[in-house]
Amino acid sequence: MDKYNIDWNKKHILKISNESFSMDDPSEESIEWRKKIEPWLTAIFQSEHFSLLTGAGLTTAITTLAGKRSQGMERSEFGIFKKEIQEWADKSSIEMARGQANIEDDLRTALELLKGLQIQQTELANYLKDEIDNKLSDFIKNILDTEKNFEMDKEKSSEALNYLKSFLISFVSRAASRDRLQIFTTNYDRFIEYGCDLAGIYTLDRFIGKVQPIFRTSKIELDYHYNPPGIRGEPRYVEGVTKLTKLHGSIDWRFKDGMIIKAALPFGASQDHPEVPKKASDHLVIYPNSYKGIDTAFYPYAELFRDFASATCRPNSVLVTYGYGFGDSHINRIIRDMLIIPSTHVVIISYDTASGRIENFIKENNQSQFTLLIGNHFGDLRTLVDSYLPKAAIDRLTERMQKNVDRRGLAEENKKNSDNRDGALFNG
Repeated sequence: MDKYNIDWNKKHILKISNESFSMDDPSEESIEWRKKIEPWLTAIFQSEHFSLLTGAGLTTAITTLAGKRSQGMERSEFGIFKKEIQEWADKSSIEMARGQANIEDDLRTALELLKGLQIQQTELANYLKDEIDNKLSDFIKNILDTEKNFEMDKEKSSEALNYLKSFLISFVSRAASRDRLQIFTTNYDRFIEYGCDLAGIYTLDRFIGKVQPIFRTSKIELDYHYNPPGIRGEPRYVEGVTKLTKLHGSIDWRFKDGMIIKAALPFGASQDHPEVPKKASDHLVIYPNSYKGIDTAFYPYAELFRDFASATCRPNSVLVTYGYGFGDSHINRIIRDMLIIPSTHVVIISYDTASGRIENFIKENNQSQFTLLIGNHFGDLRTLVDSYLPKAAIDRLTERMQKNVDRRGLAEENKKNSDNRDGALFNG
């Protein structure tokens, strides 16, 4: 128990404002909660600065709706130095408070070991490098399989995509004059980009170009505007625009001639597609692929994390996390810095407590700055979209309707009062 009476042993945890509830079965009270959660989230979503951070849980939620299994982060067993890699990955994972080690920890450990072997100029370095290439190639192929299998059942994938589009639109639908939504993700797949394309959401990222988009470090505040019909010289902001940052890279990013480019790799491409690299460690830009040296290790990740810090660590900023398990120490450090500012707020929507990492993170910070929707009821994408997230178009129509009702109610009340006065004068 804590000062908000949160029982972390329960399967579902809800905290909004200064109220908190802990329970095992939330279904009976979900209708009553919607009356509190939806207006609260609607107000939060219109904050001055607004960001969304997603993790592997988003991909799992989407593929589950389509009846498919997503590429997980299970351990990767190496043939050479198997014991040493596993033991060091376990140790470093505990030191960084990541919980159980996964494939990222195994790959990072293997890449660090490779550097040492290359310094010694031993033959074992070549064997390990070949195995790392194979593991990275298998990893990217499994992600492509996840994208490809997702679309095999058109009916189910169409329903899942509709929920993904509704999910994204709920966040993007802010007043165009407000600061743009900034989406950050640790995922390597392209479900967010795919959903944005289908929903008609304009995305801004650090890549510039059409035929071969190139990653640029210039921080120019680009945006979308339009000229109203018949009016020139008064451009207005286009609605439905978001900034997208993939913090850990992407399966379609490549090192090429000293630059980082976005390859023309279609969503759900086959494993033998020409844009799938043969030697993944030399070309693939995904964390923790820091094989190419310290300059490459910090580029482009330093730029991407700087974007995350500048977007969140400022007054009146709100960060919503969905499907993020708080296993990245660098991201967690930035969120802690953000929470030092009293006017900031973090909304955590998660299927579970991520092996206790969410609980630990909240206890380390000011709990009054958190909104919590934790448990398989709140974390289910279908339930979340249908019951709790704001509906942008409906909200605006409801607001207009309420204004009309209030106006008419006031007019009718004034008319009634006027009739009463006329009657009193007549009787008098």
